[in-house]
Amino acid sequence: MTTRAPEANLPGAFGDSRSIRPSWLEYEVSVPPGHRPGKIEWPDRNGSSADRNFVMRSRQTLSRDAFAKRLSREGVGLYVHGFNTRFHEALFRTAQLSVDAHIEEKPVLFTWPSAGDPGAYLADRDASDFSRAALADLLRLLTKGRSASDAVPVLAHSMGARLTMETLVQLRLAGRDDVLDRIEVILAAPDIDIDLFRAQMVSLGPMKHPITVLVSSDDLALKLSSRLSARRIRLGLVDVRDPAVQRLAVATGIRIVDITDIPTDDPAHSRYVGLLSGEAGAVVESTLFGEVRLAGAFVFNQVGGVFTGIGDVLAD
Repeated sequence: MTTRAPEANLPGAFGDSRSIRPSWLEYEVSVPPGHRPGKIEWPDRNGSSADRNFVMRSRQTLSRDAFAKRLSREGVGLYVHGFNTRFHEALFRTAQLSVDAHIEEKPVLFTWPSAGDPGAYLADRDASDFSRAALADLLRLLTKGRSASDAVPVLAHSMGARLTMETLVQLRLAGRDDVLDRIEVILAAPDIDIDLFRAQMVSLGPMKHPITVLVSSDDLALKLSSRLSARRIRLGLVDVRDPAVQRLAVATGIRIVDITDIPTDDPAHSRYVGLLSGEAGAVVESTLFGEVRLAGAFVFNQVGGVFTGIGDVLAD
């Protein structure tokens, strides 16, 4: 599902223009046989080949009802991308995560009209806010008819995490506890002002399935975001050894996991990809969902995929 407007001169393409009427689509993407976990094999100077690169094989435009019907009898997992992401980047990242994390659920992408430009930070933040109602509608659709024990996993990255949190608050204020009880959220490198997050959690309250927050102390993208925001700390940069952070986690019923020690060839802002993809041996079996049923602050130990509690933890 996308709130991007179709490109007038490029059939099947979506850019950074915004559309009040979302589009619903289905894509088939092939992954090359020599694919490396955690990576996207992009076309090179020799062009694109299914033997070497991720390739978009087919595209079909759907109605909302047809989209819902395709997913009504299947397990689904939702990915919400972050800042500075073009449409095809979001699409291929969704496919890559689905393959490398061995996710059995049908992968669903919500792509909002990011400009795909590192200089368009404020424009992207406005575009994510613009997309809040559409994401709420998608969550209502994905959870309809499902039981609370069959929760829909939601992975939201960077500015997409801010969009997701604002959407969760909107659903809570609308009295849609039925939706909130049927999703399980991971916020990866969330680009959220820490005080805004505290306020969001006051409005949201405890979730049936605890929110997981993945943080890295060396995330240069979030450090830049902090400087652009009058040096206000971002949630994705918090120090899990700080007693105030530990108290925040326990008081709000969330789990904050420091993944700084996971080695990666990519920027730290994308370290979550390595964690979920098994890159460099850093893997969490069966994904992060359900592996830690505690509220509190943790450090991910790459060896053995163990979460080490820091300070007090509280069983859910």
